[in-house]
Amino acid sequence: MQKLIKIFIASLITITFSCTTDDQNISDEVKENIIARVNNDVNTGIVVGVITPRGTSFFSYGVKSMETNEPVDEHTIFEIGSITKTFTGILLANEVVNGELSLDDQLQNLLPEGITAPTKNGESIKLVHLANHTSALPRAPNNFVRTNPENPYADLTEQQVYEFVNNYELPYDIGTKFLYSNLGMGLLGNVLAAKNNTTYEELMLEKIAEPLNLEDTRITLTSDMENRFAKGYNMGVEVDYYTLPAIAGAGAIRSTAVDMLKYLAANMGIKKTDLYPALELSHTSTGINEGEMTAGLGWITSMVEEEEIIWHDGGTGGFMSFIGFTKDGKKGVVVLTNSNGFPDDIGFHLLNPKSELKNPTPSIASKLNRIIENEGIVAALKSYAQLKKDNPDEYNFSSSELINLGYKLIQKDKINEALEIFRINVETYPDDWNANDSYAEALLRNNEKEKSIKYYKKSIQLNPENAAGITVLKELGVEIERYQK
Repeated sequence: MQKLIKIFIASLITITFSCTTDDQNISDEVKENIIARVNNDVNTGIVVGVITPRGTSFFSYGVKSMETNEPVDEHTIFEIGSITKTFTGILLANEVVNGELSLDDQLQNLLPEGITAPTKNGESIKLVHLANHTSALPRAPNNFVRTNPENPYADLTEQQVYEFVNNYELPYDIGTKFLYSNLGMGLLGNVLAAKNNTTYEELMLEKIAEPLNLEDTRITLTSDMENRFAKGYNMGVEVDYYTLPAIAGAGAIRSTAVDMLKYLAANMGIKKTDLYPALELSHTSTGINEGEMTAGLGWITSMVEEEEIIWHDGGTGGFMSFIGFTKDGKKGVVVLTNSNGFPDDIGFHLLNPKSELKNPTPSIASKLNRIIENEGIVAALKSYAQLKKDNPDEYNFSSSELINLGYKLIQKDKINEALEIFRINVETYPDDWNANDSYAEALLRNNEKEKSIKYYKKSIQLNPENAAGITVLKELGVEIERYQK
């Protein structure tokens, strides 16, 4: 159900600060940046936790609900989204360490009877391919109907996941290309749970949360956790929580900054546990690189200002998060927010101060969203043109901001307004493949097939690895040549 925009009153924001052992873990620069992000409506609430061998620090600013103005803190429950994938990678690593499975075991051996995993040129999907995003499976299945766009995976069933896998034709060779796949990681979580005759959540609790004393890390919340659960916001509007019953291993876990620092302590080896061999294996490179990133089992390793950092981020409809640590184990960071806008730059900067901390510029999307709600799309387009001309540094005018706004409008059944936003985005960023792909998708939703095909083709020309776009064109009966950049 469409929700009314709730006005954020900066003067009512409450700041809480908790620090133990090491006050220098979080610099004044970072604190001021976080405060500015909340005051500028970039984020609703932010909680940062830092751990070193000397102890932990927390810094929190903003609110967990715009209705109550109750402040966020290190005990607030957040959706951690795709950070869940690191848990799934550890569950696989634990099976390997204990001699129960091999990374090279075939997916087919763990699938239900009657389901056949797709193959390509004689090669089969192995478990490692699911964990490092090289299975050639798409980001998500498309064989189900989404009744609530704010909770896009709620209607997907496990049976539909298996049916999709059973009928899917892989677009390229297995193990050769990194294609981020919620489907692949969710499928991995499912088959590991089935092997152990349990659910994903119960397996995660038994093998990870309970041994590491993560009392507030669950999918199904206790009543106490419900009371501490933050509301999620997108462009200043409260949105629904995510539920992922069929692919929980891709992003269903909820947690707190306190628990995430316990999780980091174990991964970094600060706290020695019986799980450490599996944790260490999950960090290890699987030999797959995507740019400067190296894929482990769920975890990603990147060179940041000549320092190796092991990390992952997460995003749901109203929550964004980051977790990471230096490979030498000297520092770990978690950043949790109950609003859209990835906080990765905060995390990387805290891990390595040479990494750029972004200027918390207000989003043009939030500005336009308010104008559309109050004055309509024509006024919004006029304001966009004027602001971009006269105040180019006052707002974040990036393509991704407009894409987010366009999809938000689609969720609110405002397809005509969405088309206008996607149109000006393509005009502004003609060489952005995602801008073209998003416009194409909206056009197709509006039954403008020929025009949609034009922009899908452009997006694939700009990004030959746009597997989702290629799939749509095939479904439309369009043969697409393989472009080379």
